[in-house]
Amino acid sequence: MDKRSDDTSGDGEHMTSTQTEQQTVSETAADSTVLRATDIKHSYGQIEVLEGVSLELHEGAVTALIGPNGAGKTTFIRALAGLHAPTAGEISYIGPERPRQIGYLPQRPAFRPGQTVEQALTFYASLVGLSGEQALSALDTVGLLDAKDRDVDALSGGMKRLVGIAQARIGNPPVVILDEPGSGLDPEMSLHVFQSLNELAADGTAILLSSHDLALVEETADTVVMLDDGNLLYHGSPTEVIAEANADSLLDVFRESRQAEAGTVSVRGVTDDG
Repeated sequence: MDKRSDDTSGDGEHMTSTQTEQQTVSETAADSTVLRATDIKHSYGQIEVLEGVSLELHEGAVTALIGPNGAGKTTFIRALAGLHAPTAGEISYIGPERPRQIGYLPQRPAFRPGQTVEQALTFYASLVGLSGEQALSALDTVGLLDAKDRDVDALSGGMKRLVGIAQARIGNPPVVILDEPGSGLDPEMSLHVFQSLNELAADGTAILLSSHDLALVEETADTVVMLDDGNLLYHGSPTEVIAEANADSLLDVFRESRQAEAGTVSVRGVTDDG
């Protein structure tokens, strides 16, 4: 007998083995969701920056948010990180209970001057009710434990960015959100930063990052979300997005979306770094 005829749903309807596999994948994805944004809208006065964007972040996955400057990326990221409330829509954290639910790295991480790396992170840990031991543990996750006694002001841009990622990791939050973690870094350090994020994801953390380095995004992200003018333009794996756009790379997807809007004039009048 064909095994497929034995696979039935609860109401007695026959399911093929492929349908069963797809249902299993869907259920697994649903079970791994730790942060859900539904129909997020955000306006500054009469100017609408986000126009109904929905997204789910899953444990152990790297999601990359891409798009031109002014697309609404930073506004969306700050809403997900809980730094401001959206004008409309709902953001739900549905992950495990932890001292911190969401860690956040801004585009330009800043630390108190005159401190060592350990002092800077211990100070931040104290602000969120956590110990210096938690700070050193987070530093170890980005491979900088040996630099704990160095002056944070004397670090290179790349090492400061890694310290910023460690700061976002204090307390082992299930979600880490990073706004342009590779901005201003040389290619080698950018690759190192992205690899450190992949390692965090491998430990089960849900990672959301924004980036203009589309080659690195294509190489390392599990999911790509492209925003343009406040709307979700593409959503899928790098391969799926490239195929849907009938392009050869994410850079081509970006270029073609820009060419399609050539000649249009933005009337937002709102500064949004992302």
